[in-house]
Amino acid sequence: MKIFTGKQIKNADRYTIENEPINSIDLMERASNSIAQWICSNIDNRSPLLFLIGKGNNGGDGLAVARILYHSGYNCSIYLAFEKEYLTEECKYNLDRLPIDIIQTELDNIKYYTILIDSLLGTGVNGELREPLLSIIEKVNSLSNRIISIDLPSGMISEFGNKNKKIIKADITLTLEFPKLAMLLPQAGEYCGEINVLPIGLSKEYMNNTESYYHYITDDIIEGIRLKRDKFAHKGTYGHALLICGSRGMAGAAVLATGAALRSGCGLVTTHIPAEERYALNIVYPSAILSLDEEPFFANVPVNISKYSSIGIGSGLGQAHQTIEALKHLFNTTHKPMVIDADALNIIADHYKLRQRIPAGSILTPHLGELKRLIGEWADEKEKIESVRVLAANLKSIVIVKGAHTMICLPDGNCYFNSTGNSGMAKGGSGDVLTGYITGLLARGYSSEHAAILGVYMHGKAGDKGSQKYGMEEMNSKDLIDEL
Repeated sequence: MKIFTGKQIKNADRYTIENEPINSIDLMERASNSIAQWICSNIDNRSPLLFLIGKGNNGGDGLAVARILYHSGYNCSIYLAFEKEYLTEECKYNLDRLPIDIIQTELDNIKYYTILIDSLLGTGVNGELREPLLSIIEKVNSLSNRIISIDLPSGMISEFGNKNKKIIKADITLTLEFPKLAMLLPQAGEYCGEINVLPIGLSKEYMNNTESYYHYITDDIIEGIRLKRDKFAHKGTYGHALLICGSRGMAGAAVLATGAALRSGCGLVTTHIPAEERYALNIVYPSAILSLDEEPFFANVPVNISKYSSIGIGSGLGQAHQTIEALKHLFNTTHKPMVIDADALNIIADHYKLRQRIPAGSILTPHLGELKRLIGEWADEKEKIESVRVLAANLKSIVIVKGAHTMICLPDGNCYFNSTGNSGMAKGGSGDVLTGYITGLLARGYSSEHAAILGVYMHGKAGDKGSQKYGMEEMNSKDLIDEL
C-alpha cells in the first residue's frame, strides 16, 4: 500500500470526484459510512459519543458520522469549534442534516465514560495552529476520556514538522484509505494510538499511477511474495544458513538467532560460536549444526564458506581486535548478501573503509543507537530518512531501522513501514531473533528485498501473538521464536 503526502491525498480526492465521477458530498458520505461501520463494529452503542467538529471537511465527516450513528441507535452530541458562518459548504450541509435530537454541547462537565470523536482538523494542516483550536486541543488532552480521531489526530501535519506541535492524543485513529507518514514516525506517531486503515473508494487508477517512495506493509504484499514448498523437496532444496554470533557470556544471542533461523523454512542452519559456549546451543537446538571457534569470540572464518546460502553476523559478537580482522576477512572471501546486525554494525561504524566491502544486496538491521553511529545525528525525521536512503544507495544494500513501524529502506530509495508489532517487543534479544529469521529467509530462497519485508512483518506478527498470549509486559524475545 502506498503512502501519499497531504497534497497527493487532495489530488486523489479531486481525481476521484472528476473521474468516477462522484460529487464531493457523496464522497464524504462514503467515507463517513466507512467510519460509522467501524464504530458500530467496535464501540458499544451504550457509550455516549461527543463529536468535536472543525470548520473544514474533516468536521463535515464528523457531522455525517454523528447522523449515521444516531440512526443506528447511538447517543450522539456535537461540539462546534466555530460558528456556522465559518464552515465549508460540505460541513454546513452536514450540519443542516443533523437530526434535531443531536444536541450541541460544551466541553465542560463531560462524563468520563463519553467517547470523544475528534474531527477538528484533517490533512490540510500547515503552519501554526491558532485559537480556538489550541485551547480546545489542550482541554481535550487534559481529559481522561477515550478519544477516536478521524483520519489523523487534530493538529498533526501529515508528513514532517510535528516537533513541539499541539496535537490531540488519540487512543484510536481511523485513517482513510492509507496511513499518513507522520503516523509511522517517532516524532508524532505516539499521538495516534491504535491505527486502523479504512477504505473509502478513492480512485485506484490515481493510486496506481502516482509515484510514492513510501509504502505500508499489508497482508496483500506479504501474500504476494511468500514462496511455496515443493512436495518432493529435501533439506538441500531450501538452503543452508550460517550464523556467526555469540562470544564469551553472550551465548544467548546465538541461541535466539539460531532458533529464529530454524523457524524460517530453510533446510539447514549452522551456527559459528566459541567452542566454550556450544553447550547451551546444543541443548536448546540440537537440529542446528555447530561450527566452533577456539577463541572466546569470533576470530576465524568458518571453512568452506562458499557452501552457505546466506550469512548472518553480529548478534552477541563483541568487538575484539581479532573479531574485527575476522570480519574484514569474511567480507573479502564472500560476495553473497549478508544480514549484518549489532556488533558487526558497530565495527563497520568505527572502520569506515569496511563499508566498501559489504556485499551488494546485504541487509543491515540497526536500532536507533546503531543507526546514529552509522549516519550521525539528525535534526528531524525528514533528515533521518534522507540519510538512511543515502546509506542504502551507497552500500547497494537494504537498511532496516528497527522500532515501532520498523522502516525498511531499499537501495532505490523506496521505504516500507511495518504494520505489525508492539512495544512489548522492546526487550533484549528481539533483534537477534530478527537477524536469525531474515538470514534463514535468505537461505530459503527469498530475495534480499522480500526477505527483509517478510522477515520484519512476520517478526512483528509473532510479537502481536506473543502479547496476546502473555501480555506486553510479560512477553520476552524467546516467545517470538515460539510464535514464528
